[in-house]
Amino acid sequence: MSMFLDQVNVQVKAGDGGNGMVAFRREKYVPNGGPAGGDGGKGGSIFFRVDEGLRTLMDFRYNRHFKAQGGQNGMTKGMHGRGAKDLIVKIPPGTIVKDGITGKILGDLTEQDEELVVARGGRGGRGNIRFASPKNPAPEIAENGEPGEDLEIELELKVLADVGLVGFPSVGKSTILSVVSSARPKIAAYHFTTLVPNLGMIETDDGRSFVMADLPGLIEGASQGVGLGIEFLKHIERTRVILHVIDMSGSEGRDPFDDYNKINRELEEYDLKLLERPQLIIANKMDMPDSEDNLIEFKKQIAQTGEDKKVYPISAISQKGLNAVLRATADLLETTPRFPMYEEEDLEEVKLYKHEESEAEYTVTHETDGTWVLSGDKLERIFKMTNFDHDESSMRFARQLRGLGVDEELRRLGAQNGDIVRIEKFEFEFVD
Repeated sequence: MSMFLDQVNVQVKAGDGGNGMVAFRREKYVPNGGPAGGDGGKGGSIFFRVDEGLRTLMDFRYNRHFKAQGGQNGMTKGMHGRGAKDLIVKIPPGTIVKDGITGKILGDLTEQDEELVVARGGRGGRGNIRFASPKNPAPEIAENGEPGEDLEIELELKVLADVGLVGFPSVGKSTILSVVSSARPKIAAYHFTTLVPNLGMIETDDGRSFVMADLPGLIEGASQGVGLGIEFLKHIERTRVILHVIDMSGSEGRDPFDDYNKINRELEEYDLKLLERPQLIIANKMDMPDSEDNLIEFKKQIAQTGEDKKVYPISAISQKGLNAVLRATADLLETTPRFPMYEEEDLEEVKLYKHEESEAEYTVTHETDGTWVLSGDKLERIFKMTNFDHDESSMRFARQLRGLGVDEELRRLGAQNGDIVRIEKFEFEFVD
């Protein structure tokens, strides 16, 4: 079983805020002691933080639910509850964070210790000390803590490599990586030996360095899901230079120029922008019979297309020609900028200020049993933050509903005195 995981959905739940408290001062020598209920503490938020020590999303295979702690409740004598610690979840560099429902991109994290808040903790509810006024000096009103955000998050890993090795299976990509770096990919004489992307740090003979990725072999139709290619084509998206490795010996009965065109076609069909990346053609297995003749013919065919691309003959087994390839690759990297993964509009919301109707703060539906059901994010948040253990809090909730226009809307829709109104599992009678 492959131990490489590059896409996963997780559930995150930030901590709820602590409840505010209703309390009063009762010290012996404090006449007319007023309200003394403290505020609840803030719930913990959930952060994703980049850790360069991670290479895959394997840690999320069996742990897909993350919940931050809630804030402490308020206490007597005006003491506030303690805020909860934020929950830090470590992810590998190159992880794209999306909303699991809408698919909206929340962040693209690539740098060590880069952070993204994915779920914010709820604020603490206010204690009754906050509601004191000259008109009501001893209020029995307190708020429950605000619920923390609850989201489904999609994580997608696209490996961070400056250079990507592409080509048909068994053309020698893994062998090249193994001899130019300390990486030890699995190598065998059968197709799809490489089942996961392998990364290696490369250092040239003149002291320059870069990261190279050996990606699983592509085959014709990979961009439509044939073979393993579709799973790993996305990992090429971050690379700045592509090394196109070709078996120049034709040892498996394939034509080198035909291989070259087929792989480029797969890159183009997956994403047109992949062909914008500079590409070096690596003619491997030059120590094999027929390789020299095939190389001469290949260069003629490349010239006929009008492409100005240099071909680098090498032998990965005998390590001949590799230094020239690495130096040319390092030269290209110095002049090639990073390619944007997404258009700016995908990552940033452009705000257009114009007059438009504000989004409804609640909705009203009429069930078949005659019950009126109220729903909506703002209304439900107000409901959850109301402490119904105290009559004054319940009356405040009724005023808030009236301020939102709920009473008028129910009358307009035909609600009668005594009708049942429901918010989540809480029911009460409508009074006209």
